[in-house]
Amino acid sequence: MLLPLQSVPPRNFIAAIGSALVDICLLEDDDFLAQTGAQKGGMQLVEHHFIRETLQKSFKDAAIIPGGSACNTILGIGKLGGNARFIGKRGIDELGLLFEKGLRNHNVEPLLMKSETPTGQVLSIITPDAQRSMFTYLGASAETSPHEISPDLFNNCVLVHIEGYLLFNEKLMMAALEAARESGALISLDLASFTVVEAARKLLQEICSKYVDILIANEDEARVFTGFSDPRKALEEMAKSSDIAVLKLGKKGSLIAHGESTIAVSAMGDGSAIDTTGAGDLWAAGFLYGLTRGFPLQKCGELGSACGYEVCQVVGASIPEEGWKRIKNLF
Repeated sequence: MLLPLQSVPPRNFIAAIGSALVDICLLEDDDFLAQTGAQKGGMQLVEHHFIRETLQKSFKDAAIIPGGSACNTILGIGKLGGNARFIGKRGIDELGLLFEKGLRNHNVEPLLMKSETPTGQVLSIITPDAQRSMFTYLGASAETSPHEISPDLFNNCVLVHIEGYLLFNEKLMMAALEAARESGALISLDLASFTVVEAARKLLQEICSKYVDILIANEDEARVFTGFSDPRKALEEMAKSSDIAVLKLGKKGSLIAHGESTIAVSAMGDGSAIDTTGAGDLWAAGFLYGLTRGFPLQKCGELGSACGYEVCQVVGASIPEEGWKRIKNLF
């Protein structure tokens, strides 16, 4: 097995690389979502003006917080007590400052490149069933170039976590994978969205078998990636591409495959949710934090479940302090 990873003293950081985005969370009904033309539960790229115009059509107040898939995960790792670092690019604007401040407030070291382009944004429309449908303006985050990514960014890192959304920039994704591998760190990849997997399935299969040590997906992403609707068959296929494969099943918990064993982890609570924004990202935070601390896989999954449950009890991907206290008291 890869672990315990903490047996290498100098390697005590977990880094995440991804899009530096600010989440704009809006609670709305299905009719409002339908007017946008979105596919519920998916993610589509939009221009800056689309988000502004959509917000103007709503009478609800939106919550604005630092976001992005890999960022949400590393924020959670920072709050759990891990040595955490985030790598990305932000705009030189108010939202960019908000993003960087949010990293520091969560005990995450920011390694942020800057651009004159506005900071990236994600409008998440959350319907009464707690599903979130995302509209992403990548902004400055899309301007990170492959030559800006070097192994030095991952100094002292035991693990580098990469979001699947980087697949929209294939050269950047490959640069991140190569640099992380050259640094000697393990690599975890979250597939991010079934729409991402649909657009880059062939490339994903190639990079997973070559670079990825820990592969994380939800049911929809795993189905598109593997071609199997049955969770256990999908997990078995995922495990062919990585040392550890994780399938997040929402209210049904999660499955973790390593070697010849498969571990089932129950979801926490009664499955109720106000908003599922960040649920998978925070699940990954708990799981990866536990993994780098040498916890058994069962306990890693349980810590992931606790983080995923707590973030579903609030709007947005930021767990309040009382939630973090409950998580830490459990473990």
